[in-house]
Amino acid sequence: TSQPNFNSLVAVLENSERENPIDLKKLNEFSNYFEVTREYYYPFESELKAGTAEVYNHEIPGGQYSNLLPQARGLGLEDKFELIKQNYVVVNELFGDIVKVTPSSKVVGDMALFMTSNNLSAQDIFDKGDTLAFPESVKQLFRGDLGQPFGGFPERLQKLILKNEKPYTEKPNAHLQPIDFDLELKNLRKKFDDKLTTEDLLSYIMFPKVFEDFYAFRKHFGNVEKLSTPAFYYPLKPNEEVLVNLAHGKNLLVKFRYMGEANDDGCREVFFQINGQTRNVLVKDNAIKSSKKNNIKIAGANDVGAPLQGKLIKIMVIENQEIEKDAPLFVIEAMKMETTICAPRKGVVSKLLLIEKAMVEQDDCVMQLQ
Repeated sequence: TSQPNFNSLVAVLENSERENPIDLKKLNEFSNYFEVTREYYYPFESELKAGTAEVYNHEIPGGQYSNLLPQARGLGLEDKFELIKQNYVVVNELFGDIVKVTPSSKVVGDMALFMTSNNLSAQDIFDKGDTLAFPESVKQLFRGDLGQPFGGFPERLQKLILKNEKPYTEKPNAHLQPIDFDLELKNLRKKFDDKLTTEDLLSYIMFPKVFEDFYAFRKHFGNVEKLSTPAFYYPLKPNEEVLVNLAHGKNLLVKFRYMGEANDDGCREVFFQINGQTRNVLVKDNAIKSSKKNNIKIAGANDVGAPLQGKLIKIMVIENQEIEKDAPLFVIEAMKMETTICAPRKGVVSKLLLIEKAMVEQDDCVMQLQ
């Protein structure tokens, strides 16, 4: 979405000394195809549907630019999107104008969102850096987990971000433990099922939580990739049919009949036919009832709260535990960005107000110190 249109560039360079002979007619046929296909995926549109010359200023890669607005919306910062882009430029300069590809570009974006969410300027980073809980991805970058940038990291900023942690200067994989893939595949199959493959193992090693969520979804809903795109994303209309090809020579003709009223539990009875035989199932209608728990907000110097909204994925202390300044307290995940919150001072954890997996808003009190 942020890049100049490729077909246009091909047309501009035709009959010039820089022409790279490409069949423009074929390119336009691809554009026509995806113009139709794109309509199926409109719920996922970033709303950034046109190219912009701003890319030459902020240098945000196209894929990340598409995701940045939903990220901002998820953090309650949609109205500050222009400021986020400005902060992206600021962060890029702070980091030393690093090469911005996945995942390094994401780190720059995480830091830009962090600065915007907390109303921080570049000078604030240096003035308040020893008290800030930087996003986990930023710590990983400056620790050396993504490698070493040409010329090294800005030393003063690196010290503020890592605090008492010492970075390393060799390649990241020097810190990885060797893996017995045969043994780990056996363990994975024990944990889940014996049909998992080496590809599943690699997915689990690199993205354990994502894999577990996907496995649970597939276990509950089955092989949904057999459905056509419209049937997967959009509800069937009464008496509408869809043909599902499960395997070679094995087809299911599914016809939606009608849906009943919601019961006291918020469930609806759905009637449909499979190959002419009528079936019915109870389906929970999540739109029937919505309740949201309001957490206690931070109110004093002893309260430690969430700096942004997200999910409390890990609490690293217990009640009555003595802690030192900068000791990690808990981790919040928001839009695939993890942030570790550290102790602002030495003390004792007097009370835990929330539990792991709780959803938090900005300034929700997670624990109290004394």
